[in-house]
Amino acid sequence: MVSTADPLSVTAASLRVRRLGPPGILSPLAGLVQGRVSSPHYVHEADRVLLDDTLVGAAARLCGVSELPSLEPGGPREYIYFDPSTTRAAIVTCGGLCPGLNNVIRGLALELTDNYGVTEVLGFRDGFRGLAAGAEPVRLTHDVVDDIHNRGGTILGTSRGSQDPALMVSTLERHGVSLLFVIGGDGTLRGAAKIADEAERRGLPLSVIGIPKTIDNDIPYLDQSFGFQTAFARATDSIKSAHTEASSTPHGVGLVKVMGRHSGFIACYAALASHDADFVLIPEVPFGLDGASGFLARLRQLVNKQGHAVVVVAEGAGQDLLDSDGAVDASGNARLSDIGALLRQRISADFAAAGDELSLRYVDPGYAIRSVPANAWDAVYCLRLAQAAVHAAMAGRTAMVVGRWHGRFVHIPIPVATGSRNQVDPDGDLWISVIEATGQPERLR
Repeated sequence: MVSTADPLSVTAASLRVRRLGPPGILSPLAGLVQGRVSSPHYVHEADRVLLDDTLVGAAARLCGVSELPSLEPGGPREYIYFDPSTTRAAIVTCGGLCPGLNNVIRGLALELTDNYGVTEVLGFRDGFRGLAAGAEPVRLTHDVVDDIHNRGGTILGTSRGSQDPALMVSTLERHGVSLLFVIGGDGTLRGAAKIADEAERRGLPLSVIGIPKTIDNDIPYLDQSFGFQTAFARATDSIKSAHTEASSTPHGVGLVKVMGRHSGFIACYAALASHDADFVLIPEVPFGLDGASGFLARLRQLVNKQGHAVVVVAEGAGQDLLDSDGAVDASGNARLSDIGALLRQRISADFAAAGDELSLRYVDPGYAIRSVPANAWDAVYCLRLAQAAVHAAMAGRTAMVVGRWHGRFVHIPIPVATGSRNQVDPDGDLWISVIEATGQPERLR
């Protein structure tokens, strides 16, 4: 995974996490951590995780950088900021669906009540919209969250679009909420930062913690986002099915469109896992359709040679080949033109113009993948993210997200988490692996 952000452009100061105040209350988990030697599983307040532990970071050290950019580790602290006996928490889920949302909700509720003894956990329905509207929340008791991890989607519902932070903070204040957990993507996290800013302006001790949700795996400084493993595993099944169809008919072509607005990680990983893809098209690598070296000619040559082919395309690939009307969705994201429909039409026309036979099967499993329950790996990761989020909130951190970086759970200020995008590096080892596995030309122009 390669972030488009330059680690050396991020300063040590920009990575400092906001705190509501000094932690002065002995944590209910103190018995677990007292006397432990600092390790990846228990952190001392002074511990840090280097943002960049490669030779680039070593070079910066040799050049005399006084303080290398580093992240605050996640995990339980001996002392916390909030008194659990008087603390009330709230949870919202925003944006598109993603495997693992219910796992995170359940993990948050159980960690708060069982391990910290927080008095009440509330769930606001329909994301920021419900929070701004002041809708009555649901109490997330043991009975409510008991088996939700076995279901896809989110029991709290979701919505897109920005809302007035003043209205949302007023709702939280009215319900006596001290901790707010926001599960969503970059737009949602920016909204969470505005809530934290509004609470600070009012002098309210409100901890706002984000759990990054992006099925595309495009948030920087995270080893991986939750739901990604489930998503590419399900996409792998779709590619295998497309290969079975394509290889079972003369001149068969399987065209599979997967998620990936700006980042082609799902397309790359699913293609590598299936071993069935012949072409992988992603947003980070431009391609052309026409000409002797273009995609269409290369595809037709391969079908004539081996009798079939499978093409995997990320939804955001090839947008330069399509007309855009400039429309945006409720979150302000540009509406993508349909690359799958374009490829289906152009492939059919190209084979017809050449007089070649074609049996084309088009598969778009996107919404089915988003709504499935998390697999075992993601289920574990979701639980651990939830635990890390609760540890951070109880310790008085705010305006930050939790994630895992270089194998360590860390705290990342929201501006850093939303300031760039994680993308496939066209010069990196992942894309080279895809080229090697598929055998596709390095350039389709």
